[in-house]
Amino acid sequence: MDEIQLETPVQGTVWKVVAKVGQTVETGETVLIIESMKMEIPIESSGSGTLREILVSEGDQVEQDSVVAVIGIS
Repeated sequence: MDEIQLETPVQGTVWKVVAKVGQTVETGETVLIIESMKMEIPIESSGSGTLREILVSEGDQVEQDSVVAVIGIS
C-alpha cells in the first residue's frame, strides 16, 4: 500500500487536529491546522485514503517541512 506524507509549509504550532486516525479523508480535506504568525494554516490531504498516523499533538511546535501525518492510499 502506498502512502502520502503530509508536511507543514511553515514553522508554527499545531493549533487543532481535525481528523482522527482510521478516518477516510478526501483530497483537499483539512487534517490539522497550524498556527503561525497569528494565522491559521490548514494542512490538507493531497490525496484520498485512510488516515494512518498523526505524528503531532495539539500544542506541539513544528518546523517547516515536518511530516505531521501519514495517509494510506490504495
